[in-house]
Amino acid sequence: MLQAQTHAHAAPRQDLRAPLTFIRKQATKPQFKSAALTGGEPEVTFELERHEVDIHDMRQVADRLTLDDTGFELRRMPTAVADLYDDAAIAQAYEPEVIALLKAHTGADDVVVFDHTRRSDAATGASNPDGARGPASRVHVDYTVASGPQRARDVLGDAAVTRVLDAGGRIMQVNVWRPIRGPVRRAPLALAAAKSVPFDSLVATDQLFADRTGEIYHLAYDARQEWFYAPEMTPEEVILIKGWDSLDDGRARFTPHGAVVLDRPDESLPPRESIETRTYLVFAPD
Repeated sequence: MLQAQTHAHAAPRQDLRAPLTFIRKQATKPQFKSAALTGGEPEVTFELERHEVDIHDMRQVADRLTLDDTGFELRRMPTAVADLYDDAAIAQAYEPEVIALLKAHTGADDVVVFDHTRRSDAATGASNPDGARGPASRVHVDYTVASGPQRARDVLGDAAVTRVLDAGGRIMQVNVWRPIRGPVRRAPLALAAAKSVPFDSLVATDQLFADRTGEIYHLAYDARQEWFYAPEMTPEEVILIKGWDSLDDGRARFTPHGAVVLDRPDESLPPRESIETRTYLVFAPD
């Protein structure tokens, strides 16, 4: 467990006790129709269950969060883009900004952005080119042992991935999660410390698109899982989330996450609005 250190100048702890939505294990491989396929909410056929869990204030331990240990980090990374709903500004300004930030922060030789998704817990969701999206309430990991490298080949090209990995390089999938407006006071993002997650609680699930079938992990509940969130996040901050790593040497590889969605949110608070940017980071061999 990451124990918080007490400092006289530190902000008060804001731990939560709140429900998260987990998959219930079943005999057959689960699957669901993605929002991109349904045009609205995902169509889920497997069983879910909610468990109340302790969700710790990650600001108290932010200096000890790393992509290779916990699988996520909280960083101050301001953006110069004023309107994160402007698709042209996203393509022309935000993507280069994200690439530069990730290169500087991680030392990656190359960063490729391949997706942006906006989400809101407002009744209408958040607008995206492929439809409105609400928060992802089911706890999940975006990629698996199988789909992480496959999606890398889809995005980077089969020859490029083979060349990097055969030469002893590394490829890592990282999401950059940022509030569009802040501070976030509804439906914050909860993340499990990757090394607290037993591998057998990751349930491979087929994700159906119109033109392909992907695979993600849903998470089954286990009392050993350790959960964190960042209270009062602002658009000047991001959470970096590792979704897959080509290195399998004991470091974090998969980071479960999902929104804390209450049955009766406080309607006096503004909706959570966020954008997550999916990237692949390429590290050349030493």
